[in-house]
Amino acid sequence: MTLDRRAELGEFLRSRRARLRPDEVGLIEHGTRRRVPGLRREELALLAGVSVDHYIRLEQGRTLHFSESVLDAVSRALRLSDVERDHLYRLARPRADNEPAEQRVRPGLRLLVDSAEVPTVVLGRGTQVLAWNPLAAALFTDFGALPAEHRNLARLIFLDEGMRALYEDWPAKLADVTGYLRLEATRHPNDRDITTLIAELHTASEEFRARWQQHGLKEKTHGRYAYLHPLVGRIELNFETLRLPGDPDQAVIAHTVDPGSPSATALQLLANLAAKSTARA
Repeated sequence: MTLDRRAELGEFLRSRRARLRPDEVGLIEHGTRRRVPGLRREELALLAGVSVDHYIRLEQGRTLHFSESVLDAVSRALRLSDVERDHLYRLARPRADNEPAEQRVRPGLRLLVDSAEVPTVVLGRGTQVLAWNPLAAALFTDFGALPAEHRNLARLIFLDEGMRALYEDWPAKLADVTGYLRLEATRHPNDRDITTLIAELHTASEEFRARWQQHGLKEKTHGRYAYLHPLVGRIELNFETLRLPGDPDQAVIAHTVDPGSPSATALQLLANLAAKSTARA
């Protein structure tokens, strides 16, 4: 399922127009009944200070060479976040992008991940899990027991029943992963693994299809999730994402816990269990 940039651009802009009401942006309603929610294209063009025809050409993707001033004006009118603005730029002003090379984790980075005392993984393009430590395997799943092509966070989240039971707020996790995968698809439109993954999820998961149609976006930076682990119970963990200077498409994601909290006790118990399992192996 190759990403159609023109279709994606139009759907994205329409989804962002739909979430704005005229009264929110200072426009006066004149009693005319609206056929669709949100702003009309003419109203958005007025707010952005561009001609209606110019905006329509942008939304219809008739050309992919719009100026920065136009894109900035549309971004402000739509009240886009920084992540959404960058997404608009990638869709409206695509750069040449060859099929990316295979990603490999440096031996030194693997040693760093293995030595981490908190659950740590390395994600590559399209949420592929490239490396992990024993505590991450104990928390999420035994990545090493999976075929390499199945070690993918988005695939596991939508298609693995064990992952569904792991997250306390399952809908929020679905939204986050779908939004991040959409960003990855626009960053790497010629990555066959990403397009194959999206096609598989479209076919296999009704939940993914519904989320994908919402055009949500979510950058992976930092946050907090609550897990319902089958062995140690509820654990609340923070996570921080560190991008590698030499390969920004690789992200080290380290999970931390509040000292002295019940979650810290649960995580220590999980670490003890993981250590015993490793010793037996």
